[in-house]
This record gives sequence, C-alpha cells and structure tokens, in this order.
Amino acid sequence: MPLALLALAIGAFGIGTTEFVTSGLLPEVADEFGVSIPTAGLLTTGYALGVVVGAPILAIVGSRVPRKRMLMALMGLFVAGNALSALAPAFGVMLAGRIVASLAHGAFFGIGAIVAAGLVAPQKKAGAIAMMFTGLTVANVVGVPMGTLVGQNLGWRVTFFIIAGLGVLAILGIAALVPEQPRPERTRISGELATLRNPQVILAMAMTVLGFGGVFTMSTYITPMMTEVTGYAPGSVTWLLVLFGAGMVVGNLVGGRYADRALMPLLYVSLSALALVLALLPLAAHNKVTAAVAIPLIGAFGFASVPPLQKRVLDQTADAPTLASAVNIGAFNLGNAIAAWLGGVVISAGFGYTAPNWVGALMAAAALLLAVLSASLERRAPRGGRAVTGSAEAGVTPGVTPGATTEGAAEGVTTAATPVGAAGAATAPTAVPAGR
Repeated sequence: MPLALLALAIGAFGIGTTEFVTSGLLPEVADEFGVSIPTAGLLTTGYALGVVVGAPILAIVGSRVPRKRMLMALMGLFVAGNALSALAPAFGVMLAGRIVASLAHGAFFGIGAIVAAGLVAPQKKAGAIAMMFTGLTVANVVGVPMGTLVGQNLGWRVTFFIIAGLGVLAILGIAALVPEQPRPERTRISGELATLRNPQVILAMAMTVLGFGGVFTMSTYITPMMTEVTGYAPGSVTWLLVLFGAGMVVGNLVGGRYADRALMPLLYVSLSALALVLALLPLAAHNKVTAAVAIPLIGAFGFASVPPLQKRVLDQTADAPTLASAVNIGAFNLGNAIAAWLGGVVISAGFGYTAPNWVGALMAAAALLLAVLSASLERRAPRGGRAVTGSAEAGVTPGVTPGATTEGAAEGVTTAATPVGAAGAATAPTAVPAGR
C-alpha cells in the first residue's frame, strides 16, 4: 500500500479521537469551567452539529478544489479548532473550537476516500479506502482511551494540544506523500438534490439519526454514569472505553460483512438488540461486571447497524449518491447531537445519570419501526420500482463512496458505503464506515 495512505490514516485517527474523547473528559472540563455535566455535554452536541453543516457544504466546495490542497486545508481547519479548544479561556470558546474542528470531518473522509482509491490499482481500491479508515478504528480503541488517560492525569488541555499536533503531522504527511491530482470538474447539484425527495431516502436517513443516536445517549455520559452510579474509579473509564471501542470494531466488521447479504434482517436484529441492551443498562449499571458487559454490546449492536444504514441510502440513490451520502454522514452526527442534548435534558430534570439510556432505547426502537415501515413500502412498490430521481442530471456512477464527485465515479470507486460520522471504523470492503 502507498505511504500516502498512512498520511490519510493519521488524519482519520486525529478526527476520530477528537470526536469521542470529550466523553471521557466531561467531568474535568465541567469542573474547570464551572458548568454542569449536561452543559459540558454540549461539546458533543456542538461537534455533531458542525459535521451536519460542514459535511455537505464542504463536500460541494471540495469538488471544485484540487483534492490534495483541499485535504490540507481541511486538516488546517481541524488543527485550528483543536488548538482553540486547548487554549479556551471560557466554555463558550471551547465549544466554538469544537465546532470549527468538526467542519472538516465529513468532507475529509469523503474526499480522502476518492484520493485513497486513486492511489492504487482498480482491484485494490476498496482495500485502500479501508486502510485509510483504519485510522478511525484505531482512534476508537487506542486514541480515545489514551486521550482520556492523558487528560485525567495531565489535564484535558494537553489532550487537545496532542490532537492538534496529530493534525499538523497529517498535513505534513499529505504534503509530502500524497501526489498532486487534477482539479475536479464541476458537478451538477440539481440531480443530487432531487434524490433527497425520495421517501425511502428520507426514511433511511431518519433511521440513521435515531438508530445511531441511541448509542450516543450512553457514550456521551459514560464517565459520570460509570463513576457515580457503577462505582468505577475515574482511571478505570479508560479501559471501559477500550471495551466500547472493541465492541464498535466487532460490530462494524459484522455489519460490513452481512450488509450486502441480508440488509434489512441485519437492521432488524441490530436495532432490536441495541434497544434491549440500552433499556437494561440502567439496571446493569449498578453492578461493575454487568456494566462492563453491556458497554461493548452497545458498541457492537450500534455499529453493526452503520454499514446497512449507509448502504440503504446508497441503494436508494444509486444514480446520484454524492450529496445524499454526504447528508447521511451529517445524519449520523445529527443523531449524536440529539442524543447528547436529550441525555442532558433528562439528567438536568433529576432522573439521574442512567436515564439517558432509556432515551436511547426509545430512539433505537423508533428506528426499528421505521425500518419495518420502509421494508413494507418497498414490498408494495411496483416490481423493479425503486424510484430514484435526478439520475439523468447527476451523471454519477452507482456505488460511489460518500463525498465522491462525478469524476470520482469515473475513477472506479465502487465500495458500497463509507459513512464517517461520529463514529465509524474500518469494515469489510463492501462497507467502510467510520460517522461519524
């Protein structure tokens, strides 16, 4: 594999680490700024909303800028945001830094996937994209727990300085290792916009918001729940995050393997299991062993739904997937934002640190109902009748990775899915998520 993929993987590692590390550092940040835990949870909400806004806008802008230059600019934005968070004199400034950093998230993975695929022979494109997303996998298993450990012992500002340093390293690597590529041709957006009117696309994105959001009702407030309710020492949260990350990786791999074979059955099973475990966690959280078992299960069932959810969107927009894929990246993060906000609401209302899990269970159950509705509508459609609008205008080859432009399709990028929201990790070649 080309060394350029290492530079892209470093960028993915930094983005994945900064997205999730605040979950492990909420008490430290809240104490320093004198805010409540629910208020500190807005750092997760703000980041997620930044991805929602930044993913489609910067993906469109990036389609008109040379890709190497755009990747470096996006990582520069990432560095600036994390440095601002590290230096923040007030909570509002730190929140602004989080939003600035998040704007680069979706577009980096969308454009980076096209670049990665262009670095290798046609038969190795999917493997190259998966290699870049390995950075996200490692971030969930290593970067987030280590960032939490560093923040708890040396101060949370040190963690964000280190993450900013990773961004600088990624910029240098991209500059030195990624070859120059021609300016992409302008693409027509009207056909892409038309696909967003497809009812099945709307249902798929709603499933994404609700299903993936359920995971974040737990993960955003995992530290106060595990320390205040379960009785773990703050230092033990690092290892609980490792378990959560390991569950994410396993679920992601399983979802990536079976999304092509049995997409809807996989969604039914993963969303049902996710709702059940989230509903039981308020009870399991009162015992260290059962809590330690439940946390990786939530990661596994939550991330098993990521490949089929992203592929569902691509299946419904096969003739014009670019903008829809970018918007679905935002949908993963919109779910994160809603979950973090709702979790803060129920905690502030006095229901305790386990209450957000009930909210998550309801969100996952709602996603399951939408999946059943979507399948029912599909069965009633005329044979051969998946309606996709705008295909004639878009001129995009089916199966392009998220954020891809028209010429990205021409380059033969045909992986089924590459979500980068808040949370994905590398999967089998048929589906390579990341959420984000």
